[in-house]
Amino acid sequence: MHTALIDPTLPIDDRPAAIVYCEGQFARIDGKTANGLVRASERYRIVAVIDSTLAGQDAGLVLDDIPAGIPIIASLDAWTEAVLDRPDMLIFGLAPLSGLMTLADRSVVLAAIAERMDIVSGLHEFLEDDVEIADAARTMGVTLHDVRRPRPTKHLRMFTGAIDQVDCVRIAVLGTDGAIGKRTTSTILTKALNDAGIRAVMVGTGQTGLIQGAAYGVALDAIPAQFGVGELEGAVVAAWDSEQPEVIVVEGQGALSHPAYLSSTVVLRASRPHAVVMQHAPARRMLSDYPDRPMPTPASEIALIELFGKTRVIGLTINHEHMTDAEVTAAAAGYEVELGIPATDALWGSPEALVAMVTDAFPALLVRGDQVVA
Repeated sequence: MHTALIDPTLPIDDRPAAIVYCEGQFARIDGKTANGLVRASERYRIVAVIDSTLAGQDAGLVLDDIPAGIPIIASLDAWTEAVLDRPDMLIFGLAPLSGLMTLADRSVVLAAIAERMDIVSGLHEFLEDDVEIADAARTMGVTLHDVRRPRPTKHLRMFTGAIDQVDCVRIAVLGTDGAIGKRTTSTILTKALNDAGIRAVMVGTGQTGLIQGAAYGVALDAIPAQFGVGELEGAVVAAWDSEQPEVIVVEGQGALSHPAYLSSTVVLRASRPHAVVMQHAPARRMLSDYPDRPMPTPASEIALIELFGKTRVIGLTINHEHMTDAEVTAAAAGYEVELGIPATDALWGSPEALVAMVTDAFPALLVRGDQVVA
């Protein structure tokens, strides 16, 4: 049985009720924001997903074969028949490579505003900068949340070296491609460590993690290059100062070898991780948004990470897209032999396997004085 990140049987709470817009892309790569919110959301209570191509199904069953109690509906106005509570907001759940809305997307956003729903967006295209959308929001008295908008430049930070004063284990979750599951693995790893009695905090680096409710982090790809390292360093330091955890898990972005993305270099420079858990999709042959570019091998990516980051890769986590359970099991066993590190599927495997990756590399985490963590 595959493990759910959220328990659909929990009673209704006081989080704002949200519909996630993901037309034509739910459970696919460009629907990764919606996918993540269905799996876990501390900030919002997800009550429906909009995707007319999958309407009538349970979002959890479509995504992970686990009922989530979240219906997929065909359009915004269909919420009245599928959702008990009036939604407080619409979350833009698409994450296209362009970071921009289509005309059809804009019409849904405007319709939600007309329904007096707040709008949450992680796009590079800011809602507040769109005159029509901003005017409509003011008229209807709703709030626009541009998650990726950075702070004013005068408030952005440069690297200071304060990361060296963060006196806990720092683990970055990197990968061999973008949209490969680094955030999901970071979320599961952080929860698994806490469940095992090891205090852990996650630092988010992308829009989905921040929308889900990460208390610390920055939307890294929206920060001017001059300030990226300093801003992420500041987020890691803030997590340490406020929480004093035993482990900080830093969500990765892109891939160090990826020809189009620089974010992994910033993660390594800013957080200076003591170790890396690397995410890989064995069945993915070409980079997700660049179909003429072949995927790197895990071995080549590990060599690059360890050389550039002056760190070590302590485990491999598998994205099981287009794979069966048996294929995942065989792939994990093969990688363990080839690479000499443990391998598991964060979603399908046991959380204890993720914890063991960390505690095998840092056995001191198992001991507190004379006490041994269970």
